[in-house]
Amino acid sequence: MEITGTPDHHGSHRDLLWMPEGASPGRVDAIIVPTVRHPRHLETAKNLATKLDCTLVTLHSGKWTSAAAAAQHISPHLRLIAVDVPDKSELRLLDFETTQLTVDTIFGTRKDLSVKRNIGLLLAYMVGWQRIIFLDDDISVPHPADLRYAAGLLDTYNAVGLSIDGFPDNSMVCHAYRMIGGSQQSFIGGGALAVETTRNRSFFPDIYNEDWFYMLDPQKGLQPVAATGVAVQSPYEPFREERARMEEFGDVLAEGIFWLLDQGGSLADARCEHWCDFLPRRRRFIKYIIDHIDGVPVAVEERARIVGSLRASLGRLALIEPEWCERYLRAWVADRLAWERQVRNLRSGFSADDALKSLSKKGRRPLSYIINHRSDNQAQLGNQPQSSG
Repeated sequence: MEITGTPDHHGSHRDLLWMPEGASPGRVDAIIVPTVRHPRHLETAKNLATKLDCTLVTLHSGKWTSAAAAAQHISPHLRLIAVDVPDKSELRLLDFETTQLTVDTIFGTRKDLSVKRNIGLLLAYMVGWQRIIFLDDDISVPHPADLRYAAGLLDTYNAVGLSIDGFPDNSMVCHAYRMIGGSQQSFIGGGALAVETTRNRSFFPDIYNEDWFYMLDPQKGLQPVAATGVAVQSPYEPFREERARMEEFGDVLAEGIFWLLDQGGSLADARCEHWCDFLPRRRRFIKYIIDHIDGVPVAVEERARIVGSLRASLGRLALIEPEWCERYLRAWVADRLAWERQVRNLRSGFSADDALKSLSKKGRRPLSYIINHRSDNQAQLGNQPQSSG
């Protein structure tokens, strides 16, 4: 099925990316994997770290996984740092203004993906890793050399993402738009992202599309970012009402900002007037999808589930006000400056053990972690995490 499309949505932002050719391979210092799933889902990351001869960092939370379980699953011949990530109140992370704005509201999130990625960044800064790869545990990389080429491009670019193949990596709304025949591409994201840590001093805010915010620059709009190679996303279920509500605020902010960047604008243009225009556009876009969903060749029950998810997005969208969007972005700029100050004041040259010990708040329980040093095949334990069996 083909549709004429809608002027209220940009189906691609890839013109904002550099697509360089002829890159030279570079060194990868570490692959960092946030995870809530069983350690068997770390198989791809384990194999990549072995082939790239780099450290594997796994950041665990939830009942299905732990640092101890990961250490049991992964060969002692691999350099491994496995960390049990507690509630962020236990950690020496900045008290972000953006988090305080949303934490006790319907726009808050209970997920800890941003916390884990920020821990990965702080660890990299302190131990002196310059080129790291963020990799989700449901993404595979058919050609490990693509990660070396991405790392090589970090000589020029602050972040380099692999193009996502397999199941499309989009929000629920954009998945639905593709289903009705809309032209919808995927942008690069934190699921397979190479990061340069000495120039790039950004952070991941606690919001959906946190990886898009990571790639932004308060003055320039978008940092120097590029795409190369291919990563494959495993299938997941996008159409759930809870998921739709969770995504909507971050999707509105990210799509609204990138709408400006697509047209040569900047973050300075993302004032209240812009959101007064963009929020009705977003509403028309979602209603446009609902109006065209009857032509999608799926079972009646599936169509009802898609429409239910879209209506859940509309319900959450109705609560987003232009002033709130502008306020969030002001807070994000303040957080970005505070994070840069924190990073500049960090000492480097730490051992991984000392770096992890420093991430717990004083008076709180130390982080639980396991470090496998490939050179001596000995495990170094911090606070001796318990195996989940």
